[in-house]
Amino acid sequence: MKIISKTLKLLPLLLFALVLQACSSDDDSGTTTIPQELNIVETAQATPVLSSLVTAIQAADGDLGTLLSGNGPFTVLAPTNDAFTAFLNGTPLDQVDTAVLEQILRNHVISADVSAAGLVSLSGADGKGYTKTNAAGAGGENLSLLFDTSSALPRFNNTANVVSADLADISASNGTVHVIDAVLGLPNIVDHALNNDNFTSLTGALTSENLVTTLQGDGPFTVFAPTNDAFTTFTNPNGNILSNILLNHVLVGTTALSSGLSSSYVSTGATNADGDALSLYVNVGDNVKLNGSTMVVVTDIVGTNGVVHVVDNVIDLPTIATFATTNDALENLVSALQLADTGMPTVPWIETVSDSSAGPYTVFAPTDNAFEDLLLELDPTGNTTLGDIDPTTVDAVLLVHVVNGNVRAEDLQSLMGTVPTLGGDLSLDINTLTLTDALMREIGIIAELTDVQAVNGVVHVVDRVIRP
Repeated sequence: MKIISKTLKLLPLLLFALVLQACSSDDDSGTTTIPQELNIVETAQATPVLSSLVTAIQAADGDLGTLLSGNGPFTVLAPTNDAFTAFLNGTPLDQVDTAVLEQILRNHVISADVSAAGLVSLSGADGKGYTKTNAAGAGGENLSLLFDTSSALPRFNNTANVVSADLADISASNGTVHVIDAVLGLPNIVDHALNNDNFTSLTGALTSENLVTTLQGDGPFTVFAPTNDAFTTFTNPNGNILSNILLNHVLVGTTALSSGLSSSYVSTGATNADGDALSLYVNVGDNVKLNGSTMVVVTDIVGTNGVVHVVDNVIDLPTIATFATTNDALENLVSALQLADTGMPTVPWIETVSDSSAGPYTVFAPTDNAFEDLLLELDPTGNTTLGDIDPTTVDAVLLVHVVNGNVRAEDLQSLMGTVPTLGGDLSLDINTLTLTDALMREIGIIAELTDVQAVNGVVHVVDRVIRP
């Protein structure tokens, strides 16, 4: 086998030498012709063990042969004849959908010249890394390819190895060929998780909760995938159902690439007791942070049915407190809750909004600017701070921001113009999304910040503090 491998490695070079001998000189003309190095397609054609690859390129839709004969540079992971035989498993090549065949072949093409040593330099501390192939993935992006350089020879998508050192780094005029021992399929997001041993805890959990088939569906899905270390440190302090926790990492019906993420609330596949989709707070700054505690550490692993972003924590089901404490625009509300708890509060505020089994409650949450406006309203000199207000007064103010039950924006219509808060009734104009308090002050419900859904209730952000 070693002799055969060396022969295969040398064959393009032997052909090159023959061309050189035939064209090196012309005694009649006295001219010298400099031969051209074989391109990737010519190299494959000159390598008998890649004849099935050549046939497949010719049979597939598209112009892959023309592309790989062009300037490049390209890196081609070239499956052997035996690899194609195993992949086809008795199915004649002419019975394979030619459009699918084209995508499978494109999944072996990288639009860069990458040597085996180059893959090592691109990999992380664990020897793994991702690059893009020419195959089409979700969201108009190309599919991601996992490479693992922790062994002597590179491995791809935990499926195919470079056959031998002799068959790596075969140089062509427009790139490099690495001969591999298996055909790479088109990975969906579950495949990406299964291919990477950093996600064995995640795939085990998905299997135990019967969610694998769900995430193998058409999607599209965006999955925030916790690492094994993240699962090791997660203790599930609230005893939430594991399947719901897992679905709290999934955005259904969207391919949310990192370039499209913004600071906002999005809905996950997890639900509250009424079946309402739970919210996830995405905070985009120097890094992307989720619900205030989880960092995105690797982005944009693209599959056929969605995209995976790697995260460093398991994201537990959010409470009202989660959303109050993770949004910088609601810091004064958190301070008010803490201040009220220092007196004789009607309810223990922080404990109540943090309790995943409490409620459900509907909270009209004033922004920081709303609290600042209230302080000026109480003292136009600007000398009064929130800490100057008596805790009992703050408790009374908070009560008119809370309604029993999970009242979503679409449910406000059923209240027939009256919102029964714990501190008294408010008038509601459903057409303008405006509340009127006991002092006849109008408070606007911010339309784009409604239905922030927690497991113990729902939050609607408002632009003024409601007064009792």
